[in-house]
Amino acid sequence: MVIIIPAYEPDEKLIKLVGELKEKCNWKILIVDDGSGERYDWIFESVDNLGAVVVRYKKNKGKGGALKIAFKIVSNWDDAEEIVIADCDGQHLPEDIMKIMNKVKGNKSKIILGARHFTGKVPFRSIFGNKLTSMVFLLAKGKKITDTQTGLRGFSKDIIPWLCEVQGERFEYEMNMLLEAEENGYGITEVPINTVYLEDNKSSHFNPLKDSIKIYLPFFKFGMSSVLSALLDFSLLIFIKLMTSNLFLAVVGARLCSGSFNYIMNKEYVFSKGNMENEEISFHKYALLAFILMFMNYITLNYLCTIGINLVLGKIITESILFLFSFLIQKNMYLSITIDMHLMYLLKINNNKK
Repeated sequence: MVIIIPAYEPDEKLIKLVGELKEKCNWKILIVDDGSGERYDWIFESVDNLGAVVVRYKKNKGKGGALKIAFKIVSNWDDAEEIVIADCDGQHLPEDIMKIMNKVKGNKSKIILGARHFTGKVPFRSIFGNKLTSMVFLLAKGKKITDTQTGLRGFSKDIIPWLCEVQGERFEYEMNMLLEAEENGYGITEVPINTVYLEDNKSSHFNPLKDSIKIYLPFFKFGMSSVLSALLDFSLLIFIKLMTSNLFLAVVGARLCSGSFNYIMNKEYVFSKGNMENEEISFHKYALLAFILMFMNYITLNYLCTIGINLVLGKIITESILFLFSFLIQKNMYLSITIDMHLMYLLKINNNKK
């Protein structure tokens, strides 16, 4: 069992945490000094004397970069099986770290999150940021996660190769991990932990502007991919119908082009590439659902046009009718990222505006 603690300019709380962990358990503790500088030598020397393994480098790489370095180190440790990552600022109590570690046992294909419930005296920016991110995550994935920004996470060593491929070098890495987990075969489970904020969380190195942009960038890229796919589908439907007067050909041609565009954009530019086995499984499920939706799209749209509704209005009505079916299927198949998501995003955006 290994506890990984990335640390950038830590204070005495790190020494206290390591000391308490060493008293309560005999697990290995790996601390990564993310370019803190010479002023913090005494802190890292102190935790080294307490028995922690300390890795240091001069240039700050960001939390994601520090974690990836730690993962590569741990992957070479033969006795490492269960792994927990924790923050260095005292927000994660030893008993909560141990709770997450114990939960990892028997859950090798899952990421275990230590979920805070933000009770007591909590800085407003922390509550607002977490609620906002959780809401956006729900819209994108159809899955509710209480604490998307928690730094206390556990998983088995088997997940490390994929974790090293996830994009992101700073705080956005943790969000990308959650966004891409289920599509790569890893479930997410939350375990309640204590909510601890010391000195109004002033020791946090989170940059509200720069780091927030990086965290929400995957959502923005995915939203743009979805919107462009929807516009392409709508435009091609009208164009092919005008050129051929064949509704079936228009529906099939438009959906094949827009669906392929959406899948390629998400796979190549929005999300990290998973292993080939999972990509093939996702594509097969994508193709199957896309075919079913395309057939239902044609049947519904053809009926509406037959009873006198014009093509543009009929298209809008058809997509609205199929939205619920598409959403439920995607949620159950855990393919809400790659399977025809442009309709869901447009409808959700419109609903939010209302």
